[in-house]
Amino acid sequence: MLGVLAILLTLFSLMYFAYRGITVLVLAPILAMLAALLSGELPPLHALSNIFMPAAAGYIQSYYPVFLAGAVFGKLMGVTGAATSIAHFISAKFGKKHAIAAVVVATSLLTYGGVSLFVVVFAMYPIGAMLLRDADIPKRLLPAAIALGAFTFTMTGLPGSPQYINTMPTVYFGTDIYAGPVLGILGSSIMFFGGLWWLNRRASQAAAAGEGYGDHENEGLHEVGNDLPGFGVSITPIILVFVLNYIFTKVYFASSAVIAKYEAIGSAINGTWPVVLGLSISIVFILIALRKFLVDTNKVVFEGAVGSLLPIFNTGSEVGYGGVIKSLTAFTTVKLGIVALAIPSIFKVAISTTLLAGIVGSSSGGTAIALEVLSKEFLGMGIDPQALHRIMLMAAGGLDSLPHCGAVITLLSVCKLNHKQSYFDIAAMTVVIPLIAVAFVSVFYMVTGIV
Repeated sequence: MLGVLAILLTLFSLMYFAYRGITVLVLAPILAMLAALLSGELPPLHALSNIFMPAAAGYIQSYYPVFLAGAVFGKLMGVTGAATSIAHFISAKFGKKHAIAAVVVATSLLTYGGVSLFVVVFAMYPIGAMLLRDADIPKRLLPAAIALGAFTFTMTGLPGSPQYINTMPTVYFGTDIYAGPVLGILGSSIMFFGGLWWLNRRASQAAAAGEGYGDHENEGLHEVGNDLPGFGVSITPIILVFVLNYIFTKVYFASSAVIAKYEAIGSAINGTWPVVLGLSISIVFILIALRKFLVDTNKVVFEGAVGSLLPIFNTGSEVGYGGVIKSLTAFTTVKLGIVALAIPSIFKVAISTTLLAGIVGSSSGGTAIALEVLSKEFLGMGIDPQALHRIMLMAAGGLDSLPHCGAVITLLSVCKLNHKQSYFDIAAMTVVIPLIAVAFVSVFYMVTGIV
């Protein structure tokens, strides 16, 4: 009983204080020790040094190269103006009538191309705000439009996405980033078209009520300048990421000779390697092809590398907290309760993953904890690993964006709006519609067995 209370108290505390803006770098270790203390099972300092730290360090060891390459790539795409050039090109082609669709498509292309979610938010805000302003669509819908393009199907659904969350299950399930192609495309279609329908409907309702863009002071907007790289050279790094990911995943690392080479030294191919290589080669291309748009290359690369540290340490801290929680007897009881639920196994996977993502306010954090503590049970359920990979990720993209989610708070801050103005539509994009997609895809897999 004490263990259950310790878990609930610390979980709700994590949600509350994270919502209040306190960093999980501080919260996670403190609450992990508090959980150990209240449960009466472990000395708090033992929990910190012997459970929290190894779990956090293990996550960083596995995924730091992906974070590093992604952060540097995103920084270079932003600083050179390549991201702005791509967004501006797509926006111009869509026109005012389809302003919301333009924001979503431009955002999704950047995200699916490997630009980190946070970089995309900063890159898309000025473009999106100008588009909605010109079309006289309420600015309060902008965060939801960006969230639809960045935080949903391109992050968890589309096969081949180089976002690091799509590499996480590969280590546990032996899959690759293209796992579950049919399930992923089905789920992504529901999220994309469902999200666009919702946003366009909301825009029409606002127009009928006479609501326009609104008066917003200190927006920080500026017109897009002319000193930008062309669309062709800007889109090339993203195309390279696509092509190289595929070649490394499906050709090079899939060859028997390469597999045998690693087996000979008692190792195995890591599913994150194709993404790291694809991003790294694209970084070299940017440094060469867009060098005239870089003023201080060393500084930019350094800032990109440093930018990878906070996200991975935030997530690592959440994983460390999860490591302590999973060591408690009460958690084993909860885990067995989930596994024993009288529902289809694929729903157990989705429910447990989305609950964990909701608790820590992070899709990657929830996925990391779920993989760490439940992956063996998941594999033992007889579900195709590709279905596990894709459905688990789409489920992680459900309750992850509750109000205390760091990405949501960052998005609202960048757009200079607040929860009261925009969270309702963000929740529709990133919570309700993704969960509908997960339910549909899960039923589809149960009925057809197709992945």
